[in-house]
Amino acid sequence: MTKIAILGVGLIGGSLALCFKGKPGLTVVGHSPRESSVAKYIARGVVDHATTSVADAVADADFIFLCGPVSTLEPYLRQLSEMELKPGCIVTDVGSTKATIAACARSLKLSGAVFIGGHPMAGGERSGVEAASSYLLENAYYVLTPEPDTAQEHVDRLTELLKLTRAHIVHVDPEQHDEIVGAISHLPHIVAVALVNQIGRYNGANPLYSMLAAGGFRDITRIASSDPTIWRDILINNRHVLLELLKDWQAETASFIDMLENSEGDKIAAAFFEAGQFRSQLPERRKGMIRSIYECYIDVPDHPGIIGKIATELGNARINLSNMQIIESREDVPGLLRLSFRTQEDLDQAVQKLIEAGYEVRQ
Repeated sequence: MTKIAILGVGLIGGSLALCFKGKPGLTVVGHSPRESSVAKYIARGVVDHATTSVADAVADADFIFLCGPVSTLEPYLRQLSEMELKPGCIVTDVGSTKATIAACARSLKLSGAVFIGGHPMAGGERSGVEAASSYLLENAYYVLTPEPDTAQEHVDRLTELLKLTRAHIVHVDPEQHDEIVGAISHLPHIVAVALVNQIGRYNGANPLYSMLAAGGFRDITRIASSDPTIWRDILINNRHVLLELLKDWQAETASFIDMLENSEGDKIAAAFFEAGQFRSQLPERRKGMIRSIYECYIDVPDHPGIIGKIATELGNARINLSNMQIIESREDVPGLLRLSFRTQEDLDQAVQKLIEAGYEVRQ
């Protein structure tokens, strides 16, 4: 029997546990320092066993997943370095940064165990084990950052286990991972937070900003609502990369300042064209660091029961609707209804079903 220990059974740890639990030859043990969390893991059926003891959780484990916030990963590693782990045990993590945890692992002796950094590039709006799903990592990229001297058999063992997540496994150098993820995820979060705070300050003097900023502005800055503590730890951990990226971002904004000061319309148009060309090449249906939006809009008449009718249409077709919002609804004016879904497949099925039902649908 292969034992898998998961330290921190939240959104990612719980989703991994659900991918492994119940598979032939695998047993999953969860850990939390809180009794209430341990009881929750068991009650929800996410793991086979759970304990508040790290030592009990990792005893004779073949795989150990460190699934806490970035700030907890190195303390976990140091704790494991003081324990007798099963020879050949593979220790991995799910942190959003990889260079510092890799450096920490190099400096420690893990008693015959092997550390291979990992980062499943998926997430969601909700957090905690309540939001865990066996489908969360499906079709997402799962990055592994093995050291150059890591035996291939260990990398293969971990890769084989992670196939149960149905994620796409890729191997990347830890430092390169942090540079890329810093650019495509960490920097956009900083930009979104800075932009929202800038508009928030304007709004203090004129409430029209928040009134007119609804809709598109809220959508493009949604990542500014990410968990403050988690993102504090991520950004501090990857600060050396981000400082260089922010300097490059300053150069980009300075370029726009220069173009505007000199009324260089051709250069502005060229910048938009270049951005559009690159963006059009980006894959649309891949899960990534920043959660994709799967939404459509429907013009609906202001009739009693129309919202319930639409929800019923989707429910009868067994299409999972995650959110519904009325953008506008006034007497004698058609309402605009926004429907949100968790996957592209659900969105595609919903659009087809609603069009067949006679609704005008926009994406």
